[in-house]
Amino acid sequence: MGNPLRILHVVVNMNRGGAETLIMNLYRNIDRSKVQFDFLTCKEGVFDQEIISMGGKIHRIPYVTEVGHTGYIKKLDQFFQTNADYKIIHSHMDKMSGFILRAAKKVGIPVRIAHSHSTKSEGGAVSNLYKWFAGNNIKHYATHLYACSNAAAKWLFKDKEDKAFILKNGIECNKFQFSLDVRNQVRNELKLDEESMLIGHVGRFSHPKNHLFLLEVFAQLIEVQPNATLILVGEGALKEKIEEKIKGLHLEENVKLLGIREDIHLLLQAFDVFVFPSLYEGLPVTLIEAQGAGLPCLISDTITEEADMGIGLVKSLPLTDKMLWAENISNIAMRNQSRTISESDLNQKGYNIRRTAELTQQSYISLGGEVG
Repeated sequence: MGNPLRILHVVVNMNRGGAETLIMNLYRNIDRSKVQFDFLTCKEGVFDQEIISMGGKIHRIPYVTEVGHTGYIKKLDQFFQTNADYKIIHSHMDKMSGFILRAAKKVGIPVRIAHSHSTKSEGGAVSNLYKWFAGNNIKHYATHLYACSNAAAKWLFKDKEDKAFILKNGIECNKFQFSLDVRNQVRNELKLDEESMLIGHVGRFSHPKNHLFLLEVFAQLIEVQPNATLILVGEGALKEKIEEKIKGLHLEENVKLLGIREDIHLLLQAFDVFVFPSLYEGLPVTLIEAQGAGLPCLISDTITEEADMGIGLVKSLPLTDKMLWAENISNIAMRNQSRTISESDLNQKGYNIRRTAELTQQSYISLGGEVG
């Protein structure tokens, strides 16, 4: 048996974001004797040790914000000159993939995948202009287009969206199956009784996730449901602003910040409702995980309908009426409902990671075979 086909995945870091979670779910479920994953990153991440333990290599170069445009392009070129033997590069950097794929083309890497995980760029006007400039390279240097949803494909690839391979953000179904024992155990650890209404959110502390809106909604909810608790799972640049907002709204007793957690599948069991008021998304894997745990989800109407698995757990609301959100959270959380979701529901909608990993592995081997 020969060596496995090595795929180079390009990300900023391997922390628990949507794209990174998908990559790790795929990595754990592929046949690593046939396909191996390596990573080009800019910062350390929580998954680094697991990657190394599974046989992956982690390369690191500084990001553009540290070394400027010229420095970043130079580092990319230097990296690919010394690592030109990859057959397949898979870039998850949205518009920034343009620069990465251009550098890969220069050294003759034959298969260059651009993968869209969002429907909008983060940052201000200058940052967005720069990303637009970077993104223009994708049409010239990508050989294959992947996206997590049709909406994400349309945003990044424009008139080439129909050429994109939609790779669903699959999950390990059995991990998310509802368990009353786990629910009680987690609620005990969080020092909450069975009567407490527990609202959950999982996401990076960044502008698109709309945490400040969520806190304002929660402040209204607490007036009618004083036994409610809000759990925020994540870290990020806006943490200080979020903490200030919590103090300003006098919610210190009712909001718990848990940081980055590896036990999301357990925490979801303890929640009564999952609230996700994002300004924009590609296709959030946490929403699939929440539905996999049988958890009712209240989401903004800006999120693609593809995130709704059609099993009666998702309700979309506009971001214009905080009281409407508070009322819906209260109504949903108090409803007594079954939390058992069958694996066939996830299979049917294409969100079972075992099937996704199979398809991805086949596509990599096929692409690798085409280039010899």
